[in-house]
Amino acid sequence: MNILGLIPARGGSKGIPGKNIKPLFGKPLLQYTFEAAKESKLLSRVILSSDDTLILKVAEEIGLEAPFTRPAEFSRDGTPSIEVIKHALNYFKAKEVSFDAVCLLQPTTPFRRAGLIDAATDRFLEGDYDSLLSVRQVPSEYNPHWIFEEQDNRLKIATGEDKIIPRRQELPKAYHRDGAIYLTKTEIVLKQNSLYGNSIGYIDTTGDPYVNIDTVEDWKEAERLVKSGKWRVESGE
Repeated sequence: MNILGLIPARGGSKGIPGKNIKPLFGKPLLQYTFEAAKESKLLSRVILSSDDTLILKVAEEIGLEAPFTRPAEFSRDGTPSIEVIKHALNYFKAKEVSFDAVCLLQPTTPFRRAGLIDAATDRFLEGDYDSLLSVRQVPSEYNPHWIFEEQDNRLKIATGEDKIIPRRQELPKAYHRDGAIYLTKTEIVLKQNSLYGNSIGYIDTTGDPYVNIDTVEDWKEAERLVKSGKWRVESGE
């Protein structure tokens, strides 16, 4: 299966200016994701999608392929990731280059354990899923079966059940996306306009060092993980 590894990195970040190329212990942020992608034996090609000349220049310096400049219409604050993916797939389609699936690797989730991308890809292929996500387990207190929604000044169980599950041990496992890996079949993206489809696999990263960088506080957390030794920059672990 031909799988495109796609690293999206637009300019214009407001929370942390220049976030995608801001140095984190001597490396521009997007380099962490590129290094993880380079280790993969199952990604057929790894590219950058960016609208920003400085980001494109950094990509060239670190050896990350950037075959196009992403148009402004796909680089706005509210542009969904799927539009970025569709643009890349259609760019290659116009050049008669096809991919069976795409692996979206967001640079704002920089810490991926060695072999994670290929482990996720193996599971994606073996399960013949429409998509596969990297996820982390939701703590019990935030499990949807214990969450209430407000309706007409009253609370109701978010799952719609009449009775709450009384014991933590009886709660089904629940997960949230961690942003590190989105694997989706090309036909699901282009024909269903979806990142997910109907059959969604997952790989659990609950025990891994984790940060999803959106704010200055998130950046400080990334620095803390490195300083504490939970992530070693030199070895990529």
